[in-house]
Amino acid sequence: METWNLLLQVILLLLACFAAGSVMALFRQSPLVGFLLAGMFMGGPGSLAIVKADTAIEGIAELGVALLLFSLGLEFSWSRVMALGRTTLLCGALQVILTMLAVTLCARFLGLGWNSAIAVSAMVSLSSTATVLGVFNDRAMLDSAIGRQSLAVLLVQDMAVVPLALLVPLLGSSGESGSMLPRIGGIAVAGTLVVLSLYFVLNTIAVRIMRVASISRNRDLMVILSVVVGLGATWAAHAAKLSPALGAFLAGMFLGNSPFAFQIRADVASLRVVLLTLFFGAVGMVADPVWMFHNMGAVFAIATGLIVIKAAVVIALFMTFRNPTGTAVGTGLCLAQVGEFAFVLGGEARSSALLTADQYSAIVSASIVTLLVTPTLIVQTPKIAAWLNQRRSKNRGPDETKNNHHLCHYLLVGFGPAGRGAAEALQEHADEVMVLDLSSEGLVKAKEYGFQTLQADATSAEILAHLHPENFRMVVITIPGFSEAMTILKSVRQLAPKASIVVRSRYRIHQQAFETAGADIVIGDEEEVGTALGRAIRQVR
Repeated sequence: METWNLLLQVILLLLACFAAGSVMALFRQSPLVGFLLAGMFMGGPGSLAIVKADTAIEGIAELGVALLLFSLGLEFSWSRVMALGRTTLLCGALQVILTMLAVTLCARFLGLGWNSAIAVSAMVSLSSTATVLGVFNDRAMLDSAIGRQSLAVLLVQDMAVVPLALLVPLLGSSGESGSMLPRIGGIAVAGTLVVLSLYFVLNTIAVRIMRVASISRNRDLMVILSVVVGLGATWAAHAAKLSPALGAFLAGMFLGNSPFAFQIRADVASLRVVLLTLFFGAVGMVADPVWMFHNMGAVFAIATGLIVIKAAVVIALFMTFRNPTGTAVGTGLCLAQVGEFAFVLGGEARSSALLTADQYSAIVSASIVTLLVTPTLIVQTPKIAAWLNQRRSKNRGPDETKNNHHLCHYLLVGFGPAGRGAAEALQEHADEVMVLDLSSEGLVKAKEYGFQTLQADATSAEILAHLHPENFRMVVITIPGFSEAMTILKSVRQLAPKASIVVRSRYRIHQQAFETAGADIVIGDEEEVGTALGRAIRQVR
């Protein structure tokens, strides 16, 4: 009877998540936020109590966490991390450290002990990868400068999950009699044994099994083996009295660097969606809507403080590394929310007696509020970034952006792979070509073509105005981000009405918008890929 009751609870929770997620999607908000709200009002304290937040559903939620970390590990590879560059890695690491430092000091000022303050800072230091990437995909913002920078920081934050998951239980045990050194030593030994065991099992046994043709070609067997590996590593970490999240992440990381990573990612995706939904729904059950209503002022104050602190840290870091003001502010707003791992780490902190029930409710409620406002903040970031970049250009004055180069008849915006492809057709007019790019690497390559270069943000109308746009014959916009490309197109069409404008469109759905805004020619990536595929097929045939 208990089994069927649990099944009913799961069905009701999934149905509520589907309904709430559909409503959020209808208003172009993140469905994950809807899952949180569904759990908050369907079960748990102060709710309608339609779904019971019993240990069985909590167990399913923990399973969802394990599989979420397993999938994060699958996306993790040393080559991908190193491709971010040392500056980005340093910026991401400093974001976690400085956010923890700022929140720890604020929590101490509010009266929490050092261990509790550090635990709170660990909870709120990470952002929500699932929510941010979901909104980015819906808004086609992943290819923008803000999207790329946010994604890089989120990847570094994902790596920080493991040490933070080890830190919080350690803080809880520090108040016990005796020194912390034996506990730290025990964690180090157990962690080393788990890592070595997983490395041996996965690289010596599992990978060899997967190489068997009859298994590697059977997707069902690959899914079963992948799930067994992920759950087995989770159990091994738990048995070693470590965070189960550590085992799941390590298992995913080792498999993610195997030859079967792409297939495994595709096979576990659907299962991950179901368990991730249950996780967000179960997480929502820990929040008490009645408590939130009675303490609304404190909840919104904490949420506002967290958003301000997290955004300020990211903005300061990216401006320190000489990013445009608008891009830095946009990235900060996109990463200003508290991520889903706050609930996981918060559960550890509460069970370790680092937080009282009211303190835990306050942090959880404020975290949900930050997640609720995230889609709105992200949607507004392109407009805010463009406005700030233009305002900064006006404040700098014309002398600082004055064009001291030769006459510019051809403007090429962006010098990535697409820009270099366009450059071939402009080489005969090399002394009349100006390349605008924010990347110093791109400008170095542009100079090799003999082009004039300027490291500046082309979304600023002031920058374009000082390039004497009345002389433009052709402007080629090759950057992939839709919002930035549209801003540049509108400025150029206004400043140089007679110039021919060629725009790259990353997605077909944006081509009509570019044409309406005044583009003479729109080159779609999807059509070009299709043409290239057809040409390759004809050559092979």
